Amino acid sequence: MLKTDELTLFLTALKFAAVKHRNQRRKDRKATPYINHPIEVAETLWLRGGVRETVTIVGALLHDTLEDTDATPEEIHNQFGAEILALVQEVTDDKSLPKLERKRLQIEHAPHKSTRAKQLKLADKICNVHDITHSPPHNWSLKLRQEYLDWSEQVVAGLRGVNPALEAHYDALLAEARDALARKMKNEK
Repeated sequence: MLKTDELTLFLTALKFAAVKHRNQRRKDRKATPYINHPIEVAETLWLRGGVRETVTIVGALLHDTLEDTDATPEEIHNQFGAEILALVQEVTDDKSLPKLERKRLQIEHAPHKSTRAKQLKLADKICNVHDITHSPPHNWSLKLRQEYLDWSEQVVAGLRGVNPALEAHYDALLAEARDALARKMKNEK
């Protein structure tokens, strides 16, 4: 059972992320509210990965706030402490870099991440692969979806060894995604 201070921290992070992502939508056809994504990442860590470590779960809720909102490191530090800030920063891409460079760096840096960051990135990739398969961005071609799957596999290769349950779930989901894409590509021919 969660302790009162852990639940308070979790709920505070959930509210913070909801406020910061309030005007954002995912790129899927339904334009899903963005906050669903960090919630799904936290849920994946908890349910699929068996992660019961508060810093990682709270980090999952906040993982896109520095990268995709006006949240500042100072805000996260003041509300959630240095440990959570460090995790959020560790999984945050430098948006000043071109997209292809950010993607290359994710592959290169994956093996050197902390255990917490590796688990969080694994859960993030699981959620993204699921979305690409079941509710892809409206303007993504089959080729672009395939390229995402290939890239995510390279990132995950560097994250392995920290959570066998998450890794197995990713592998099963990736196989499902590849099969679904192959069927769609065959039907388009």
